Amino acid sequence: MSLNTFFLQAVAPFRLDLTAWTLRRRPHNVVDRWDGETYQRTLAVTGEPVEVAVVQTGPAKTPRLQVTVFGNPLRPEGKQAVTVALERLLGHRIDLAAFYQLASRDADLGQLVRRFRGMKPPRFPSVFEGVVNGIACQQLSLTLGIHLLNRLAVNHGLSMVTNRELSNAFPRPEDLTHATPEQLRLLGFSRQKSCALIELAQIAVAGQTGLEGLRAFSDPDALARLKQLRGVGRWTAEYVLLRCLGRLQVFPGDDVGARNNLQRWLGMGEPLDYPEVGRFLARWHPYQGLVYFHLLLNRLAEAGHVQAGTSTDGSKN
Repeated sequence: MSLNTFFLQAVAPFRLDLTAWTLRRRPHNVVDRWDGETYQRTLAVTGEPVEVAVVQTGPAKTPRLQVTVFGNPLRPEGKQAVTVALERLLGHRIDLAAFYQLASRDADLGQLVRRFRGMKPPRFPSVFEGVVNGIACQQLSLTLGIHLLNRLAVNHGLSMVTNRELSNAFPRPEDLTHATPEQLRLLGFSRQKSCALIELAQIAVAGQTGLEGLRAFSDPDALARLKQLRGVGRWTAEYVLLRCLGRLQVFPGDDVGARNNLQRWLGMGEPLDYPEVGRFLARWHPYQGLVYFHLLLNRLAEAGHVQAGTSTDGSKN
């Protein structure tokens, strides 16, 4: 097994720990792994699995990422594929200076943002993966949704053994095209979701809808195209816009957990509906999606998974 190491520069401020937790969402996520120091994920590169490990070697103010890739010898096209995937997964090249300026002028938002300064908005590496995540988590708790995604990766993703540990990549469309609804139902998916996932995989392989081409669409056009897919409604479409296409002005207003997080943070006694979410968030346009991510981190911090307010080297930001 070959070992390849290279470095990536991140736009400051950057904290790998906060970004990894925003990506993985729950501690039992087996696709996006974090051990307190290293972010790990198995990726499919040129049809073969490679294990990617990322460590932050500099503090939040001067961040540098050391990337180690285990697998077959990494050719230039393979290194480029890993680099592009990490740019999406970790968002380390995104400059949030304008967002920080906005937050500094708002007492409520400023306090929240200071606690998690250095988090970058992560994205799924493919639109297919984003839609699958959305479908899996529909009308379920996020905890259960992650369990379903774990089973999907373990049973249908490419796998490899590194340091005597088995890891699995998130399934590619071609990994699911020949699955049956019965096979996915055994993993815990409903029949409706099972059929939607298989159809999505078949469409992605056939290239009929150009899922990756949605990156060039406007928000309304991308939403309309996404909602044409089986099993995709407003929540899933908005979820994909934020978590996959990087539309930071999108807050998935049908997300019950996110609405509850917003309600608690604002100190409101009554639940918010979709229009109310939009009205309350309008003053932070075009960064409503970043509010979504910061509120997620806030809940993870309350659960003891995330340490707020310090950089990876222990110094204050």
